[in-house]
Amino acid sequence: MAINNAELRVKEIIPRTYNVKSVRLEVGDIVDYKAGQFLCVTLKTEKECKRYLSISSSPTETGYIEFTKKITESDFSQALVNLQPGDWLNIQYPLGNFTLKDGDSKIAFLSGGIGITPIRSICKYCVDKKLDIDIALIYANRSERDIVFKEDFQQMRKHYPKLKVVQVLSEPSENISCKAGRINSQIIKEEISDYLSRRFYLCGPPAMVEAMQNILTQELSLPKELVVTENFQGY
Repeated sequence: MAINNAELRVKEIIPRTYNVKSVRLEVGDIVDYKAGQFLCVTLKTEKECKRYLSISSSPTETGYIEFTKKITESDFSQALVNLQPGDWLNIQYPLGNFTLKDGDSKIAFLSGGIGITPIRSICKYCVDKKLDIDIALIYANRSERDIVFKEDFQQMRKHYPKLKVVQVLSEPSENISCKAGRINSQIIKEEISDYLSRRFYLCGPPAMVEAMQNILTQELSLPKELVVTENFQGY
């Protein structure tokens, strides 16, 4: 798959949570990338601001390509806050191999925070293509207000019965069904009883990804070749 270098115009900016925004860039009807890949975004500011960010849209969603970022105190985030529809960005894509593997009929995702972005892309692709894949997602956050794409996943589940979503919150909420605390081997065994027959995809902060790898391979004895990782860079 060839790497594209393009200057694209901002189509829309969508608040996802109190500190997460999605930026949609205008493209043609055909966008050449795989669900789960990422791109390099360069903002036009007084000094060059560049970040590698996962694509949160699915190739099935035409007319735009979307990335989603947590807003921090970084120069890039502050420049992103000032973006307006009609502004132009330089992007390079597609990059990365955090993508579906041929032949998988059962998969699982373990994610935390903004690491949900490529997972949203993959799940949306599966739903839109009506793929016969059994999907389990365990998603960790501090509180309910930190859950990114909550409504998106609720809608996906209505159309795709083979998608299971488990929320894990450090600060549990009475408003939604959730597990309290952090992702651990007990939660994985309880919520994904057939975990030994699945390929696991891990995406989140590097420390979390490493911890999840250790849980799967050491505590739960999952073969290393069944663990796909993405140490999320988009902070």
